[in-house]
Amino acid sequence: MTAIDFRGRDLLGMAELSAAEIRYLLDAVPPFKEVSQRDIKKVPTLRGKTIVNLFFEPSTRTRTSFEIAGKRMSADVINVSVATSSLSKGESLRDMADNLAAMQVDLLVVRHQVAGVPHMLARYLSIPVINAGDGAHEHPTQALLDLFTIEERLGSLRDKTVLLVGDIANSRVARSNIFAMRKLGMRVRVCGPRTMLPPGLERLGVEVSSDFDEAIQDADVVMMLRIQRERHGEVLFPSPQEYAERYCLTAERLRRAKAEVLVLHPGPINRGLEIAPEVADGLASAILQQVTNGVAVRMALLYLILGGS
Repeated sequence: MTAIDFRGRDLLGMAELSAAEIRYLLDAVPPFKEVSQRDIKKVPTLRGKTIVNLFFEPSTRTRTSFEIAGKRMSADVINVSVATSSLSKGESLRDMADNLAAMQVDLLVVRHQVAGVPHMLARYLSIPVINAGDGAHEHPTQALLDLFTIEERLGSLRDKTVLLVGDIANSRVARSNIFAMRKLGMRVRVCGPRTMLPPGLERLGVEVSSDFDEAIQDADVVMMLRIQRERHGEVLFPSPQEYAERYCLTAERLRRAKAEVLVLHPGPINRGLEIAPEVADGLASAILQQVTNGVAVRMALLYLILGGS
């Protein structure tokens, strides 16, 4: 069996990873979560390494999570403000990235509103690139933290039934999770209005439904997805009230799932539209646990790619 080694590699999506590689990444996380639980949350693992966060879309959780992850391992972390960068002067994205690489940075974390931009940069640059979300394409580190949270709470992943609900067509989180979950032997269902379900979903090995009350039956995990209003070119449902009536996760709906069901949401959550407040804050919810685990997952990933000591 070939040894798995992520040193110097890009992480651009879950579609290109094998089940063994995903498993390898998940198994590396626990020691880094332990670091975050200490009184002094810092180790010298990546001292001397420089990480640049290049975010072209607003982000609180993901950018802050990457920043904290790097700093907890003593790396130097630079957040580039796109609004005040040389791009505003007409410089191309590739030239900007080339200049950053010429400053001897060690890794680039990229989020962009256009699908494929991290892949393009990875082709041109000799330093590793991590995709922190590209358009409606993929968000691989979110999928990793979701999988880690499910396994931490439920004990295993294989044969678990996961229901993804909401704006599937515009969700990079849904795509990355579907790719990863299917590879790890999970049963995946997707549910939402027909206008939010892209054609060909069945080819990914998932069950497709527009009936939330039916799809949630016996689910082990229910992951609610944010309505991607900024990516809609048209109105995809009659009104927020009608959407909430059919697709909001309420306590009553949740009772149709398994007794020990786990509730996830990648955030930011729209209370009352996608998820009822009592569910978001209830015992089944692991939404804040996802955020906590996001730091540990990204610490592990940075360590594996940058060859930390």
